Amino acid sequence: MKKTETELMLKGYGLTTAEFFYRMPDYVHVLNTFIWQDYDIAPDHPKLFSFIEFWQREIEGPLHSVRFTHRKMLKSGEWRNVVGEFRIN
Repeated sequence: MKKTETELMLKGYGLTTAEFFYRMPDYVHVLNTFIWQDYDIAPDHPKLFSFIEFWQREIEGPLHSVRFTHRKMLKSGEWRNVVGEFRIN
């Protein structure tokens, strides 16, 4: 069963965004970009490195470089369950 984004964040995952720069086989002088996002764990980034290995194995466009950032959006100590709500009209 796939976990929700909130469950992943509570387990320490953060949003990783990577920008891949690559060249198409027919146009070696043109640099293209591809944006990838997924929830991953820093500092090892197993999902990111798995995707890079997939790219190198399956995609014909060779990678030029990869730039990425990681943001831990929620920590387990910051989350709290709210059971009520007050509305003021």
